This record gives sequence, C-alpha cells and structure tokens, in this order.
Amino acid sequence: MSSFTKAASPAAVAFDPGWKTILECAAIEVFEMMASVRPELNSASTGEPTGEVTAMVGLAGALCGMTTLRCTKTTAARFAALMLGEAAASDPSSSGDALGELCNMVAGNFKAKISTLADHCMLSVPTVITGADYSVEASEPTEGILVPLLFEGQPLWVSLVIHT
Repeated sequence: MSSFTKAASPAAVAFDPGWKTILECAAIEVFEMMASVRPELNSASTGEPTGEVTAMVGLAGALCGMTTLRCTKTTAARFAALMLGEAAASDPSSSGDALGELCNMVAGNFKAKISTLADHCMLSVPTVITGADYSVEASEPTEGILVPLLFEGQPLWVSLVIHT
C-alpha cells in the first residue's frame, strides 16, 4: 500500500461562487506568463461556449471536477505560435499541447490560490478534444463557473465544473 492510500482523505471543500474572481485572475495570470498576452473579460458573451478545441484537466481530492479551456482552432494555433514559435501554428498537435498546458496551468494556479485546495487537490494530465459538435455531461449534482474571455477579438472560455 502506498503512502498516498494510507493517508486520510482530505476534507471535501464546498463550492464557493466567489471562486469566479479567483478563476478569472488565475486564467489571466497564466496567459500573461505562458503566452505574454492579456485576454480581456468578455462581458458581452452569452450562451454556451463554442469552438473546435477544448482542453480539460480533472481535479480530485478535496475538490472533484474539471477545468476546461475552449476556443477556435485559429486561437489554439495562435497560442501555440506564441508559446512554441511560429512554426508550431501549423501543427495541430502543437496547438493541442499548448492549449492543454495552458489549461493545466490555469487549474494549478486556481487551486494554489485557495489554501484549502493547494495541497489537497490533485490534477489529471490534460486531455484535448478537437471538434465542435459535442457536449460534456457531468454526473449530478454539479456547480460551475464560466469565465468568458476575448483574445485578439476571438472568444475563449475557461470553466470549472465541480461535483458537489
């Protein structure tokens, strides 16, 4: 038996609607650090996120759920170019890698900002989905936060879905 399985399970942390501000801050900080850009909050956004590329990072432990980052292929390619060099923009796997890493960093930065989660919540390896015609179904009950952003005039969405 590993030391991880011997340890007591961390106490579950209840969802807090105030986390939206923390998630916004975490996302903007990551984009500034990793891609040297500052997306704007998109207060005009309505409806569900759209786009052909979605990166997901799972959360387990004191908080169970998923962080996602969704945008168009063009936006994902732009992030790849900013993070990995212009040649990466034409490589779909580089776009997925860049978006997956951004999502991973946003999830990590978010949980680090909440003392009850920092050391009590694990992150999964990022998963990237390409294609626009899908929906994510989560087991009930859930709570969620959606942060709509604009980058170079294009929408992107950061979300946090928590299983309560």
